[in-house]
Amino acid sequence: MLKLPVLQGASVNRPPDTCSVAAAFHKKAVEYDQHVLVQKRVVENLAGSTEQHLIRAPGHILDVGTGTGALLEQLHARYPDARLTGVDIALNMCLRTLQKLGSACSVVNGDAENLPFRTGVFDLAVSASVLQWVGNLSGALEEMRRVVQPGGDIILAFFCHGTLGELQHCIQDVISRCSADKIQKVSRLHGFRNVEDVKLMVSGMDFERCVVTVETEIDWYDDLHSLLRSIKNIGAGTVSGGSEIGLGWRGILHETSRLYQERYGQNGRIPATYKILYLSARNRS
Repeated sequence: MLKLPVLQGASVNRPPDTCSVAAAFHKKAVEYDQHVLVQKRVVENLAGSTEQHLIRAPGHILDVGTGTGALLEQLHARYPDARLTGVDIALNMCLRTLQKLGSACSVVNGDAENLPFRTGVFDLAVSASVLQWVGNLSGALEEMRRVVQPGGDIILAFFCHGTLGELQHCIQDVISRCSADKIQKVSRLHGFRNVEDVKLMVSGMDFERCVVTVETEIDWYDDLHSLLRSIKNIGAGTVSGGSEIGLGWRGILHETSRLYQERYGQNGRIPATYKILYLSARNRS
């Protein structure tokens, strides 16, 4: 039986454990590309946006949370003369990137909150669908800003508040009928960062300019099981290290599935909404 995943991502109240994040994505590296749907569109959008935001072709690109190298692959096609570097906390993800890009890039096993690079090494840092998992977003952004040279750019995207809202609302309603202990634990499901909080955060950083936008993507699934399986298969169902609620999961899962279909189902399928925050910033020269 599938268990309801802890969906908090990088919760403000309860940051995910770094070791759990690394282990979850390390385990799912081989099959990751088979299951990412919205992430592929985010990569395409992000790679395309570089041509709008950059004033010159980048010479050295860093991809933070490079995963299986999908973003670096697209940037390599656009900027074939650029040096490519990826960093990822999961070793198997690093190995997959090397398999995909070979000598076209270098990859380092490292943490977004403590980037293992000297200051001002890169003129472009990118990141796609990763920073929702970091415990200290401000620290990760400051690290990206640090390793980018003056006048260089940071272009990134991550899931924000409103992501998987249908699932979270149904779970909350089902659990609200349960015991107080269960309600307290499921309250941890809320965790994707609020857009206004992110805007306030970056306004205090030393950027020459910064643009934040939000876009909505929707994927459709046959049922709740297929949605949860997709979440689990990309490593995202276990990264927060949260506790299980205990007995009664089968009933909770069944009622959540029924409520989800009743409220949101169309033609026998259910939607999953993703809110993606896109950020483009330039370091002060």
